[in-house]
Amino acid sequence: MASTGMQIFGFVLALLGIMGATVATLLPNWKVSADVGSNIITAISQMQGLWMDCTWYSTGMFSCTLKYSVLSLPAYLQTARTTMVLCCVLAAMGLCLASLGLKCTRWGGGRRSKRHAAIASGGCFVTAGFLCLVPASWFTKEVITNFLDSSVPESNKFEPGGAVYVAFVSAGFLFVGGSIFCMSCPGKRHGPQDLVLLPPPDKLDYV
Repeated sequence: MASTGMQIFGFVLALLGIMGATVATLLPNWKVSADVGSNIITAISQMQGLWMDCTWYSTGMFSCTLKYSVLSLPAYLQTARTTMVLCCVLAAMGLCLASLGLKCTRWGGGRRSKRHAAIASGGCFVTAGFLCLVPASWFTKEVITNFLDSSVPESNKFEPGGAVYVAFVSAGFLFVGGSIFCMSCPGKRHGPQDLVLLPPPDKLDYV
């Protein structure tokens, strides 16, 4: 079973992972484009996220437009929305279970209950990391494919933004943190075993 120090380290990594996944979900820069025009009122930077599209202008103005229509979005964007939200929810559940499974806490029941809670939290973290990795990878693949397509105008080409990299790093944190908690899986015990109290021999009923 993972030591107390390793469990705390895994808990911190998982906490950083869920914070990063939440920030990546809300950031509008999943893909960015830099297009400098000759007009002073032209856009110099365009960003597209999961929920909104934002534009920086050379005058210093900044405007964002929410994506209200879900059916009009491409499949990879709809998938990214769904999986990132599920990732945040599952990671939050994992944090709750991990707080019960930590050895340094007094709540969560006995040793066996804590071990089971730690294993469950590890499974939640690993699954959340996978749910965070899939949309980041698919989104990056679509952006790069579109960028390398010669038929796409230069003004419509984008590059992966900072939110994608945050999602990749967060997935790594969740994977490592979840793996540490999964090490709490019960194995061969070398320490003292749980004692089972039996009544005195003279009170045992023999058939």
